[in-house]
Amino acid sequence: MEKVLHRDAWEKANKRLAAKMFAEYMYEDMIQPEQEEKEGKLLFKLPVSETKFYRFTGYQRLFDSYDIQPDSIEVHCGNGGGEKVSATELLLDLKPLIGMSAETCGHLTKEFQSTLLADVHLLAQAKTSDELTELPYEELEGEMTGHPWITYNKGRIGFDYEDYLKYAPEQKRETKLLWIAVRKTRARFQAVKGLNCSRLLEQELDEAVWQKFHQHLAEKGLESCQYFYMPVHEWQWNNVIIQQFAEDLAFNQIVFLGEGTDTYLPQQSIRTFSNTTDQRRHHVKLPMSILNTLVYRGLPAERTVIAPEITEHIKGIADRDPFLRDECRVILPGEIASINVDHSLYSRLEKAPYQYLEMLGTIWRESIYTYLEKDERAITLAALTYEDENGKPFIESLIQKSGLQPAQWLDQFYQTVMPPLLHYLYQYGTVFSPHGQNTILVLKDYAPHRLAVKDFVDDVNISDQPFPELAALSGELKKVLRSEPPEGLTQFIFTGLFVCHLRYVSNAMVKRELISEHEFWALLAKAIQDYQKKFPQLEERFRLFNFFTPALTKLCLNRNRMVDYGYADGEDRPHASEFGKVSNPLASFAEVSSS
Repeated sequence: MEKVLHRDAWEKANKRLAAKMFAEYMYEDMIQPEQEEKEGKLLFKLPVSETKFYRFTGYQRLFDSYDIQPDSIEVHCGNGGGEKVSATELLLDLKPLIGMSAETCGHLTKEFQSTLLADVHLLAQAKTSDELTELPYEELEGEMTGHPWITYNKGRIGFDYEDYLKYAPEQKRETKLLWIAVRKTRARFQAVKGLNCSRLLEQELDEAVWQKFHQHLAEKGLESCQYFYMPVHEWQWNNVIIQQFAEDLAFNQIVFLGEGTDTYLPQQSIRTFSNTTDQRRHHVKLPMSILNTLVYRGLPAERTVIAPEITEHIKGIADRDPFLRDECRVILPGEIASINVDHSLYSRLEKAPYQYLEMLGTIWRESIYTYLEKDERAITLAALTYEDENGKPFIESLIQKSGLQPAQWLDQFYQTVMPPLLHYLYQYGTVFSPHGQNTILVLKDYAPHRLAVKDFVDDVNISDQPFPELAALSGELKKVLRSEPPEGLTQFIFTGLFVCHLRYVSNAMVKRELISEHEFWALLAKAIQDYQKKFPQLEERFRLFNFFTPALTKLCLNRNRMVDYGYADGEDRPHASEFGKVSNPLASFAEVSSS
């Protein structure tokens, strides 16, 4: 710890987090500093009391956003300046201005402290952007610095420091999963057509392990045919399952089998794991009852149960559609099997806190490696926001190695990513939430080549309009998939991709003078318009799901925790807050195209 936690790293991490706080809280209209323009920069002053104020500089960006320079931040108390920059002290200073309760501010301080500690660890191990371009998919996931928008992005309430060192994605420590047997009367297994539990586990477990588990049950006088085998995470086993499922353990409804032999690396979400023993084996998604970036990282029971049916529906659309199948060649790693175990008590409790309904389950997702062709490489889309300690963005390294000009690379990116997302939306009234964590960019020669989208369980939504393409959905799917009005559905791409991801990519490129901000968004507008010209028969839906409207409802992620939801333990997961409108720079390109 001494090699990581030292003054220089702590001060750097605090300045960066404070700059992020100023930028995002201004974006979400929680603070309104005084500002003036000087020599192309904005100079800000934010009084927080009669004797204390902050000064900082930055640049205005599109989407009502700001790029704040960490080294410009000054803290002034009384008549002097030069106070150290502390992100947690800034949080306390902002409490009365934002209107946080003491309870919320206290819990949030805890999340900030954990986030800062993780940030100094990341500083100690940071790789250059050039180095990152050569990492395999599962290792690149561990280099990411967290949600670009949420300021408390590595709070991980529930982990102690030892847990952090063992299980945090950025620690990149391989882990083995524990396995349990659950009596079939206590669990629900479901899979895509043609797959049963035995066939799945034959793919996931070596024969010796399979037989070892059978033998363990036999020694206890139990029949393996009466049980499902499922993996659990070591942290969840020690901190949740033993305590909360003790009766099931006492009566052999759940039986501990021991450790598996395969090793895994955690992905950005912490609860999803890539197999490093055999990359073609499934990725495994497991509940971990820690609070991180707004929600407990469990597995919602109803969505776990229906995951294979959602997979068949989403993949079926692409299989039947020549544009998605043959032109886009979109990749959809499916959640092909799942097991859910309801708690015998909490499941009977009306309006139980949602965290207690998500404690034990497993989802098996197809590995991205089973889809990659020769010379294709997969990267998490989140990597495009990465900037190394020399200020060089990861995207700049890819552009250089591709041999393309920045505008060419970016145009190819948009023409790869947007068409399949737009086609699902316009043609089928179905939308993904294509943020950086859920989206995979497949490269060829370091340039965008194909799109992959994962995590259908939590992030597929459908239109509330009477589209004939949605008429055949089963009652179960309609019950679980959230239906949204037109703007709500548009928001999954507008906010999930444009605001939550692309505005950070744009800022990184603009700072390095790789492209102008205007051209960055003009190329996006062109990709949308190119798709629309290809499918003029969908014109009515282009107006319905309008990406060129002057303003859309502003969705806020920090405001949700800090003002609206706090740390309530409700029956439903919190969703983004709505507050005001965000200016849409794409609107100006629509006016140009029609003139």
